[in-house]
Amino acid sequence: MNKKVTVVGAGNVGATAAQRLAEKELCDVVLIDIIEGVPQGKALDLAEAAPIEKHDARLTGANSYEASANSDIVIITAGIPRKPGMSRDDLLATNRKIIKSVTREVVRYSPQAILIIVSNPLDAMCHVAIEESGFAKNKVIGMAGVLDSARFRAFIAAELNVSVENIQALVLGGHGDTMVPLPRFSTVAGVPITELLDSEKIADLVKRTRNGGAEIVNLLKTGSAYYAPASAAVEMAAAILKDKKKILPCAAYLNGEYGINGLFVGVPVKLGSAGIEQIVCLNLTEEEKKALAHSAAAVQELVDAMKKMGE
Repeated sequence: MNKKVTVVGAGNVGATAAQRLAEKELCDVVLIDIIEGVPQGKALDLAEAAPIEKHDARLTGANSYEASANSDIVIITAGIPRKPGMSRDDLLATNRKIIKSVTREVVRYSPQAILIIVSNPLDAMCHVAIEESGFAKNKVIGMAGVLDSARFRAFIAAELNVSVENIQALVLGGHGDTMVPLPRFSTVAGVPITELLDSEKIADLVKRTRNGGAEIVNLLKTGSAYYAPASAAVEMAAAILKDKKKILPCAAYLNGEYGINGLFVGVPVKLGSAGIEQIVCLNLTEEEKKALAHSAAAVQELVDAMKKMGE
């Protein structure tokens, strides 16, 4: 295969992303982790599944970044996961140091790569990655809205007892408690959910979507979500690798769009071979604008907190 994707972090999210990239035959995959033997073992295990799953993707596990050289995309999942009672914000200081180090190494070996950030707190880690890499804003993208929208879609489908394939949904804003699910732009076979569900039920679905990650953390007790986050990152990677020009909600660096400046915030973007090729600007209601501004303010608080940390 000609395309190459490196996944940094061989935990549950990273290993699952590597599996899905390979089994979809999107690219060759390099899995990197600092724990000796773990990325090598998981890559070998996935390679041994290839004859059964019927793909010819090459899988490599490594502890150093030399193996990642000349990657087309680097998916960064490294960092400590959330634990019960822990907010994404609690992860800020520790994961900031990790992402700074990872980004430095990634850029050293793949200066032309596009970065997909998965590590939490997501929007803040995007800021760390773009500052450390020096990359253009179209080449650093946060995985948030695809996951949050998928959760919203799953809940809508279950409530209405219809196929998830019939559901389109949109979630904007920061990846956290202030995210902004948009019922007005969420449809079932083209019909807005506002025509199919009462306002109270929609409010319940919106609330569950906002708490989607925490709900799984509380159920697992010793970990956080990984199947859906991995799928979301891979959908983004596929849109880039195949130059699909696919519109997906992602954390993007905004310069005036939606009245937001200098922040990574979740909005609809067009993904293609150049990364973010267009930011899609929606005509929001005043209430929606207010909710998005509130979410952006929460991201700004994290960015300001990081500035106070210094080096």
